Amino acid sequence: MTEKSNLHPRNLHRNPYDFDQLISCVPELKHYVFKNSYGNLTINFSIPKAVKLLNKALLHHFYQVKSWDIPNENLCPPIPGRADYIHYIADLLAGNSKVIPKDSSVKGLDIGTGANLVYPLIAHQSYGWEMLGTDIDQKSLDNAQKILDENPAISENIQLKLQTDSQYIFKNILNSQDKFTFSMCNPPFHDSEESAIKGNLRKTKNLHKSKIQKPNLNFGGQQAELWCEGGEIAFISQMIEESVLYSSQILWFTCLVSKKENLFKLTSLLKKIDALEVKIIDMAHGQKVSRILAWTFIPKNRRNSLG
Repeated sequence: MTEKSNLHPRNLHRNPYDFDQLISCVPELKHYVFKNSYGNLTINFSIPKAVKLLNKALLHHFYQVKSWDIPNENLCPPIPGRADYIHYIADLLAGNSKVIPKDSSVKGLDIGTGANLVYPLIAHQSYGWEMLGTDIDQKSLDNAQKILDENPAISENIQLKLQTDSQYIFKNILNSQDKFTFSMCNPPFHDSEESAIKGNLRKTKNLHKSKIQKPNLNFGGQQAELWCEGGEIAFISQMIEESVLYSSQILWFTCLVSKKENLFKLTSLLKKIDALEVKIIDMAHGQKVSRILAWTFIPKNRRNSLG
């Protein structure tokens, strides 16, 4: 089978999907699987139900998440790309030693975990890390908690916390005693609902390779998940400025950056606030290219003592 070579070497999704295995995990998926013009089994990725069932099967088969579901209005993320972020964080934590920490001594903070809880689930099941997922939407956290309640073998290693003020990212979440090995975030990409719909229309057209006029938010997503005032650049700039206040409590701050043109402003801001080390880690998933922006205020000789 041909590998998806642009995924991280440790990514469990490098090979084409084995739909027989996946259907054995989630039998309902079989109703959405068909042979494409190349004779390969696939699904129509513009059908929300099909994408959700595929995610459910992937999480069950590869990560032993026995029960997973999200409301139709919530973001339904592509699992391979989410897994890549986790594996690149593992490399970041390994540093020059190349030894990846694989136990509960690593504590991760997922900002905007959403109803799907995918990052904490993959992080714990892949590396044994403890995770805290935060969100500004209580309904999303209620669904995330339902996932945990239905997976008791995982639930004690993942906590959830509501961000009560959408102006802040770390404030109200961290108390003075909290220490985290890393934070991670997939920030709202768009600056308005209109922009989100236009972006989804482009995505849907690419999937169908046809002239579709009516947008279908096929991957789901509510306001907090898809857009915020000022878009990605404003959100990440706020995160960077706030990170100074928690510089001794989080070893590596990380965030996805979708727009390459935003990197110059963001790295300039990091220089201005005296981040000790800044890394840009490229990730590619098919035609989509994104980056992880990572920064720390902790000197190298003290990094082993945090997290």
